[in-house]
Amino acid sequence: MRIRSGPATVTRAAGHLAATGPGSQDVCRCWPLSHPRTPARPRHAAGVDTRRKGVRVRTFPFSAVVGSDDMALALILTTVSPEVGGVLVRGEKGTAKTTMVRALADVMPSIGVVEGCRFSCDPLDPDPRCPDGPHDHPVSRIRPTRLVELPVGATEDRVIGSLDLRPALGVGAVTYEPGLLAAAHRGILYVDEVNLLHDHLVDLLLDAAAMGRSTVEREGVSVAHAARLILIGTMNPEEGELRPQLLDRFGLTVQIAAPRDPEQRAEVIRRRLAFDRDPASFVAAYAAQEETLRVKIADARSRLPSVNLGDRQLAIIATVCGAFEVDGMRADIVTARAAAAHAAWQGRLDITKSDIRAAARLALPHRRRRNPFDAPDLDENLLDQLLDEEPDPDPTPPEGGPSNGSSNNNSGHQGMRPEPVEGRVNSPSTSSGHTSTSSGHTSTSSGHTSTDPGHNERIAAAGDTYRTRLFTAPGVGAGDAGRRSRALTSTGRTVGATPAGSSNGRLHLTETIRAAAPHQAARGRAPADRLRLAVPDLRLAVTEGRESNLVLLVVDASGSMGARRRMAAVKAAALSLLLDAYQRRDKVGLIIFRGAEATLALPPTSSVDIAARRLEELPSGGRTPLAEGLLCAAETLRLERVRDPHRRPLLVLVTDGRATHGPDAVARSLLIAGQLRGTGVASLVIDCESGRLALGLAHTLSVHLGAQYLTVDEVAADQLIRAVRQRRAA
Repeated sequence: MRIRSGPATVTRAAGHLAATGPGSQDVCRCWPLSHPRTPARPRHAAGVDTRRKGVRVRTFPFSAVVGSDDMALALILTTVSPEVGGVLVRGEKGTAKTTMVRALADVMPSIGVVEGCRFSCDPLDPDPRCPDGPHDHPVSRIRPTRLVELPVGATEDRVIGSLDLRPALGVGAVTYEPGLLAAAHRGILYVDEVNLLHDHLVDLLLDAAAMGRSTVEREGVSVAHAARLILIGTMNPEEGELRPQLLDRFGLTVQIAAPRDPEQRAEVIRRRLAFDRDPASFVAAYAAQEETLRVKIADARSRLPSVNLGDRQLAIIATVCGAFEVDGMRADIVTARAAAAHAAWQGRLDITKSDIRAAARLALPHRRRRNPFDAPDLDENLLDQLLDEEPDPDPTPPEGGPSNGSSNNNSGHQGMRPEPVEGRVNSPSTSSGHTSTSSGHTSTSSGHTSTDPGHNERIAAAGDTYRTRLFTAPGVGAGDAGRRSRALTSTGRTVGATPAGSSNGRLHLTETIRAAAPHQAARGRAPADRLRLAVPDLRLAVTEGRESNLVLLVVDASGSMGARRRMAAVKAAALSLLLDAYQRRDKVGLIIFRGAEATLALPPTSSVDIAARRLEELPSGGRTPLAEGLLCAAETLRLERVRDPHRRPLLVLVTDGRATHGPDAVARSLLIAGQLRGTGVASLVIDCESGRLALGLAHTLSVHLGAQYLTVDEVAADQLIRAVRQRRAA
């Protein structure tokens, strides 16, 4: 049954368009608009965001941002042609990612909307299936393009909308309350730290952006509405990667880094300080460039339908995508759309090789990853070689327009960055501090553990990775949604109900009715009346799914592991566990112990690829400070328990059980193992001892630790399957 939404009134969605906190660095909040010192300004004034009633918010101008030319071009192309599929911006912290996205809304042309429509229907072409429709005689009004920010902690009902409980409880009416997707229709939906958003929400956003519609089927509500939006996500790769399936759904991807040129860095500081000192004057100084950019974007949009995408250009695009061995056909389609948008932006009606090159540089790098640990990359020499094989067609300028896009490139800051920066797209270098523990004390280390004098270091290559068995924390947790251990999460199967109280969640309709049923007579309900509900009757569903955990790898890299085959097997097992943690959306940490100390090579993070690189470069040699490794693990888990108390840890110790550093090394390691067991941490010991004379020290250690015990050969999932089959056969 399709339920028509309620009256067209302003909903809470309008109050959540901008999630800019008081500490945001790219906005400056001034006095209320009614303040006598504040002159009246039109709503479309450049650099002014009036999304918050009574508060003037000034954004840093788009044309004032120094550098980031690739990002500026990608944002402009997806603005000219939203069908490109949005932009994912990858870069280190402090590179103006959020600043540029928020500034983009101020150079977007204003749009006309149907007065009173909560779904921003176009008065010239209203959606016939709009829940607030039909719009037979729409009244039009002009408003700025919206920038809707989606917080990382948003729930599914906030994104797609849900049943409005106020009219449901008040008058018994089933009313749909629109979510952020409805608010972002014909505008920009921005997700900062998109890699930290739950996968099912990212998938939901990408589906809506690709289909142009959002369908809601939940809680007795069946609503479909238009959701044509520009999806922009930003992320810091150090905090974890997006799954390849989700990464491919973004049309364009840009890798940015802070400028290294001293003059550029000085200019960044100069403009930032000038904006902070006097936002109004700074915005006014760039108002003309912002208006020029706004007009040029509108012209490119109007020119885009006339751009000629012929068979010759399609053949070149197909050749390029095929040569780079991208999966599927999405890369070809996105490249074609981006090339057309680039030609329109340059003022041309024909697509040239320069348009295809600019589009390929943005559409292909993230689609060439063959391993989750690979960084997006593109061989531009190969790209140039492929494009040089075909002659460039003569571009046909539009009537009264520039030839070859040679004009209109010098208006605005840096010509409004119409061309991407030349050169190979490189991943920003990542570095992090390391913490070392020696004899129970924590200190800063350079990242490489010291070894005993006279011991030679060697780096063994890792063996091939494989699918591991599923290792979980016991019991039922309450952490963030993931794919490892059982937990009460926001998604999953319904296992019960709880009174609503002040918590949020999905309404459990059956239990709500059951709670209200005994009170109907006291509330004066007649047999023919509707069910009379009260707030205390509300019950929320308790759902059980899977959570993500903290997988803390503690790896023995001492001299006893120096045999090439043994260390290769250890690295293969550790890398396989990291790959499993990546797929299950876990946080990971890495501790290495050898010589006289233990090193926290990677503090707990979502960036599994950094841990993989540290493991591949791991040397072996020296004594075995097993006790120090366990102490470092205990301290790391203690600190992480304070930072994230709901995330349950899983300690994975890869060792042969030997302890050779310090007095009573074995006894001390067993004592610390017993103390770790007392904290209740779930543990796993992987015994990498090999040879005929096995001492069994790792098994003894697992008993004191209360850990599950496995040999390194038993980590693979196929070994478990083979053992079960052999037991059944016997």
